[in-house]
Amino acid sequence: MIALSQKHWSGDVAELLRVDEGFVLADVDPRATPGYERDKHAAAEDLKSGAQQLDEYQERLFAQSRVDATNASVLLVLQAMDSAGKGGIIRHVVGSTDPQGIALAAFKKPTPEELEHDFLWRIEKRLPEPGLIGVFDRSHYEDVLIGRVRSLAPADEIERRYGAINEFEKRVSDAGTRIVKVMLHISPDEQKERLMERLDRSDKHWKYNPGDVDERELWPSYMAAYQTVFERTSTEHAPWHVVPADRKWYARLAVQHLLLEALEAIDPHWPAATFDVAAEKARLAAS
Repeated sequence: MIALSQKHWSGDVAELLRVDEGFVLADVDPRATPGYERDKHAAAEDLKSGAQQLDEYQERLFAQSRVDATNASVLLVLQAMDSAGKGGIIRHVVGSTDPQGIALAAFKKPTPEELEHDFLWRIEKRLPEPGLIGVFDRSHYEDVLIGRVRSLAPADEIERRYGAINEFEKRVSDAGTRIVKVMLHISPDEQKERLMERLDRSDKHWKYNPGDVDERELWPSYMAAYQTVFERTSTEHAPWHVVPADRKWYARLAVQHLLLEALEAIDPHWPAATFDVAAEKARLAAS
């Protein structure tokens, strides 16, 4: 078993960032670095060290699923306002592992076919198989966030969805998937700077969406919608974690650690050989 280093953290990351009863999103400082007192340079070294741990855990999980009977998998759910750093998490954290063990799903506006089904229909189709780390770049929570803020569904339907999500995630968790739900919490000022950078750089224009400015005007409504999401869907089997995201280096390090804790709890082992190793060495030497 890989030793999960806590030497640079002042407490359990999952507990520090977890949404519990009485949580208030407005009380979270987006520039804070809960549990981590080192600087950006040190964080880069810690991220590199953690990447080695994450890569081995992921390979163990993948290998075990290909040989042993296991139902274990991990699902990372990423939610955030635009430019909060979801892409950076996928690139710098999840990207440190072997791609064959990753299942990435980026949920956009529902297609006509998807709209003919319940909102969870398309989500269930993209759940990670045993042995994989699944990543949802946005998720079923869009249906109770933008769905609520933009009035894309009646109020009673939004209300129904909270319960449906809890039942769905309980079933997924019971089937062997460890769910890591993360909201990257960025401030309006930091978002403005990042959006302006996209406009200042021609190589970033493709990432800019004029609609992002319209969404900024609805910031209070989105924060209220997130607060409700946390109150209604942060459960024992699938708790929410709010990660301050104004400092990209902290957000990446924190999410990496949440994934490491989830994998450490699964504790995947290298599968034992299903053949006589000595005999195969002799056969190979004689060939």
